[in-house]
Amino acid sequence: MKTIRRLIYVEVLKAVAFVTLGFLSLFFFFDFVDELQSIGKPDSLNYGPAQALVYVTLLIPSHLYELLPITVLIGSIFVMARLAQSSEYTILRTSGLGPWRALRTLLLLGIGFVMLTFAIGDYVAPASERTGQLLKAKYQGVYSLAGNTGAWLKEKRGNVSFAVNVLSIDRKGALKSPRIFEFDDNGYISTQIVAGSARIDNGHWMLTDVEEQKYDTRSSADQARIATTRIPQLNWPTTLTAEMVSVALLRPDRMGTIDLFDYIRHLDANGQTAQRYEIEFWRKVFYPLSCLVMVVLALPFAYLHFRQAGITTYVFGGVMIGISFFLLNNVFGYLGNLSNWSPWLTAAAPGMIYSVMSLTAFSWLVLRR
Repeated sequence: MKTIRRLIYVEVLKAVAFVTLGFLSLFFFFDFVDELQSIGKPDSLNYGPAQALVYVTLLIPSHLYELLPITVLIGSIFVMARLAQSSEYTILRTSGLGPWRALRTLLLLGIGFVMLTFAIGDYVAPASERTGQLLKAKYQGVYSLAGNTGAWLKEKRGNVSFAVNVLSIDRKGALKSPRIFEFDDNGYISTQIVAGSARIDNGHWMLTDVEEQKYDTRSSADQARIATTRIPQLNWPTTLTAEMVSVALLRPDRMGTIDLFDYIRHLDANGQTAQRYEIEFWRKVFYPLSCLVMVVLALPFAYLHFRQAGITTYVFGGVMIGISFFLLNNVFGYLGNLSNWSPWLTAAAPGMIYSVMSLTAFSWLVLRR
């Protein structure tokens, strides 16, 4: 069995590596072509082809995380179909490789791919993505992924709540044009703070070039007033950390599992909806497990009987199955967010559907035939 496992593992690993390299090369080319429009702009004269190449290279781990289940499926199908076409798998079956033993062999290989996918998606890809964005900000001057309105955060201290808006982060890590709105226990705005920039330290923000407006809402209408004060620097105590601001500016699917969990707890503590981030959290949990589903889905191809026909059709079928899984995974995420479905069920549903498909195909082609 050691020889058989070594044969299958080596062939599958080589096929998956080849398919992954092909997909990554394609994505690398598309990303570089997309970055060409940012080269040589008046506001980013220092951003040239070399910087664009480095930035695109740093995006590779994110693409690798997204592509691994698909490439595992395609590579496994190619190997299983080729072994069946050359009758090598028939020889392996006569040597004692039964269906359940073959399933256990592929599941062990799938666990290795699960661990690799989790490590890349939770550690390598977020760090690489953050480094790439900071590198781009270094040459283009600004870093913001939250659109034109920036990122909104909320904090609550007793009966007083705060809404914080951060437009962007510059190349040195300073917050640009932060706005802080303070609400009293009745929900009325009592103070608005607008600063030119801010730096985040432990337990407080150091605001510079501050304009503070205090609203007297408890007086009668004819006595209501706004007191405006300009302050060179203001130390604003807060529990909002640099990681939370970065999380708000980043897309949820580019965050690590621990960062998502901490941010969900922060949103829940401040009475904000966390549906979108909860779905992404459970997708982070279940997405690596899809590699197990893919290797099980590839096993029935080894029991197909064909000698003259090529395996191109089966590999193409594997590509279509992988693409359909990727599309279904994204569609369920959007539907779950819009329909307020259970986050863990929304994230697990695509894997469960394809697990049923793979086990059905295994039972029909392998056990009954």
